Amino acid sequence: MNRTNTFDLVPQSETTEEILVRVLDASASLWNQLTYDRRQRFFDGESVWECDGYYDEYVDVLSGATTQQIARVNDTAWRSFFELLDDPAYDPSPPGYWGNRDEGRNLHTYIRDDSYTIRWNERSRLEIRIGMDLKDEYGFGMYERLRLPVRGNPKWRGDSGRLEIRYDSVEETYRVHQSTTVEEIETSESNGSEAAALDLGANVLVACTTTSGEQYLYNGQTPFEQFRETTNRIADAQAKLPDEQHTSQRIKRLYRTRSRRRDHAVNALLRDLVERLDAASMTTIYHGDLTGVLGEYWSVEANFKARSFWAHQQCIDRLESVCEEFGIDVEAISEAWTSQTCPECGERERTHRHRETLTCPCGFEGHADLVASKALLEQATNTTVRPTARPVRFQWDDHQWHPVEGTIVTPNE
Repeated sequence: MNRTNTFDLVPQSETTEEILVRVLDASASLWNQLTYDRRQRFFDGESVWECDGYYDEYVDVLSGATTQQIARVNDTAWRSFFELLDDPAYDPSPPGYWGNRDEGRNLHTYIRDDSYTIRWNERSRLEIRIGMDLKDEYGFGMYERLRLPVRGNPKWRGDSGRLEIRYDSVEETYRVHQSTTVEEIETSESNGSEAAALDLGANVLVACTTTSGEQYLYNGQTPFEQFRETTNRIADAQAKLPDEQHTSQRIKRLYRTRSRRRDHAVNALLRDLVERLDAASMTTIYHGDLTGVLGEYWSVEANFKARSFWAHQQCIDRLESVCEEFGIDVEAISEAWTSQTCPECGERERTHRHRETLTCPCGFEGHADLVASKALLEQATNTTVRPTARPVRFQWDDHQWHPVEGTIVTPNE
């Protein structure tokens, strides 16, 4: 199972940072030269694989291993391009450049797994190989490596893979992504009979029902209010821009903050939920398949939530990633009519949904999202599910999701 550790580099001297920038800049230059040559050959109808001569130009700055690694990543990008080119469902573009010298290159590099070491302790540090020209210029020994202090801790332990270093111009930091192969995966001890179904949305981020009768509801009000507040700040900043200027560093930071706060809340939610479901011996999680059904909603705010705030596919991808850690299967099933069908009499044409409330002429009134998750589960398992307790409602406090004590989930919440 492949996972990624993310952390930051904190150069502690101007010289160290200068060397790092030269490595990243040379990497971008190599990528651009190789990409340019291959694009020209592609448009001229020639083979893109007959490009060489770059090794000698960059090896004394980057080291041989890093030079080869960047070329291999470029190879992979072109192979992916040709695979998509043969698929009529796609219209791909050839691999692009990492910026340019006049407007600023994207400082970026890849380090092979045997060309770096990371030491995790109170003085964590990353050491990477550099070329002989840099070693001679800055007084490094023959086998000495560039040492860079690290800020952060590894989330995953396992076999270390390729390292990627990028300069984040918005946050002005050097960010590192380390691929890691995790061999030991936690697996559920269930006998395979327990399952849960999720109804995902923007107002209620997740409504969950399990075959054992538990129901959970994660309210999206707080994350959305934070998202909307930052959106208003973005709009104010954009209104103050000079004519013909479309963005600024402050606006970029606000966009980044907005996305990260939302993603943090959703990621924390999914981990909290999956840990609860794993503890309850769930082996399968079902979720609604929304392919082609995203439509217009009852208000401007609802549409903003659905189309700007709510990142449905990203949520599904993250759910699958977390479930993989616990050995829980994830399956998508159609959720057609699940939030409009009355669980008491089966009526769906004459029911009425307003926000989170579902009402039926038979007298039923309930929380539409919880109704939907229960209907999804019954559809997937072909069994009747009877909740055994009141649904547990969770709220976000900027750090974690916690159950709200003494509250009952009502249709009008």
